Amino acid sequence: MSRYSSLSDDFYVNMNLSTEMDLPTTRDSVLHYFERLQKQFPTMRHFYCRDKGDFILEEDKEQGHYRWSTIEPRRLCSGYVNPGSLEEALAQHHLVLELAPYMLSVSPIDCEAIDLLMGFDFTYRGNHNELVAEALGVSPALERMLDMPGATVVSCEPTITLALDEDCRTQCRLSIENRTNAYQIRMGEFPEDQLSVYVTARRYGGLDPGASYVDVLESLKNVCCEVIDNHVAENVLRPLARAIATK
Repeated sequence: MSRYSSLSDDFYVNMNLSTEMDLPTTRDSVLHYFERLQKQFPTMRHFYCRDKGDFILEEDKEQGHYRWSTIEPRRLCSGYVNPGSLEEALAQHHLVLELAPYMLSVSPIDCEAIDLLMGFDFTYRGNHNELVAEALGVSPALERMLDMPGATVVSCEPTITLALDEDCRTQCRLSIENRTNAYQIRMGEFPEDQLSVYVTARRYGGLDPGASYVDVLESLKNVCCEVIDNHVAENVLRPLARAIATK
């Protein structure tokens, strides 16, 4: 079990490499890439293509934990839902980034952005907006708005993005995404749905001389882990879990 798995109902680690040029879409290029990925992870057997031209290879989702990878027109993605460890997820992403230059002709100068997302999902039936406001609070300047007679919170999705270097090429974003809409609030009927917390580290632009995509991913991993360990786990994730437990 990953060291972050206990912080939410579901935990996942996704990597996205966005390119300036279109990725190859020929039959040989796509299949050879996925066959090499499947050789390393034999249970990735479900292959299909979406109408918009995305190619997907994934494991069976019904087991509750699964790997997946996609080739989109200008984006190469890799993800692992509920990994046994953070290292297992990163090993998959490393392989994808190692294969990309040779099998998909991805050059170090062809990088629009590379990002690593660590996501935490909480299953909750109720008004996600009210839950977030209750568990995390709002800015002191806005607190009194919550006391307005008859008021109901219909949108509360805190987000903050920080630049971590002078040229703003490396950034980290914390965002909360809920899935409650005004119709559900009006009707008082809420489906059991996921409230998501995302910690995303992103680096823009081509790679520095001598650097590899794996090197960049490792630095992004360190950023995500630092933010989660020092700021998000105790101040965001655990308060949300406690608030849900009291409902």
